[in-house]
Amino acid sequence: MYTFDSRVRYSETDEKGLLSIAGIVDYFQDTSTFQSEDLGLGVEFLKKQDLAWVMSAWQIVIHSCPGLGERITVGTFPYDFKGFMGMRNFFLMDEKGNRIVEANSVWTLLNIKKGLPVRATQEMLDNYVLEEKLPMEYAPRKITVPDGGEKQDGFEVGRQHLDSNHHVNNGQYIHMAMEYLPENFVVGQLRAEYKKQAHLHDRIVPIVYRDEDKMIVSLCSEQEEPYAIVELKRM
Repeated sequence: MYTFDSRVRYSETDEKGLLSIAGIVDYFQDTSTFQSEDLGLGVEFLKKQDLAWVMSAWQIVIHSCPGLGERITVGTFPYDFKGFMGMRNFFLMDEKGNRIVEANSVWTLLNIKKGLPVRATQEMLDNYVLEEKLPMEYAPRKITVPDGGEKQDGFEVGRQHLDSNHHVNNGQYIHMAMEYLPENFVVGQLRAEYKKQAHLHDRIVPIVYRDEDKMIVSLCSEQEEPYAIVELKRM
């Protein structure tokens, strides 16, 4: 298990002064990156082998959000490898040790030159210590999209959306989807399913589906083929 301690910064808070959903996602991405770097399996290790771990699915369950200045502990661990896929849990604890956010994630290892999935290397299998998965209610990886969504104005992918793999970072799709939340909608669970990669200057056309307790945003190409689907449920 890998953990690091932090304190909620003003730049990470939302309009209510609480750690934002985007801030939670960033913390989780950072902690898995830190673990990989500390194990010698980080960005440079992957780059030399033309490899990249690409997010396939998120499930984040939020029980409460810490406020500005609160001290937190962020943690992660892998719990399974299956072929070219890796499964990883995340958690966020308050300073009393209560687990206030927990998450499941599914990743795909890609050969970035060939654009094809590949199995985890023996070095990865030897160095990532697998642990028992968190006792949480696991949702399906795939998100069912209903009929009758409202098509929104499209926008172009900019450089601010990209990560070091030169495609839209998985957290950026969540930023995009959050723009369509109705006022006073408090998120208790977030799920995201990633379908294909968007690159610089691609055009993203959101299609939004709303009901009383949840909202689904399908972030699509101009041909309405989804890059990512994000589901947000009320707390």
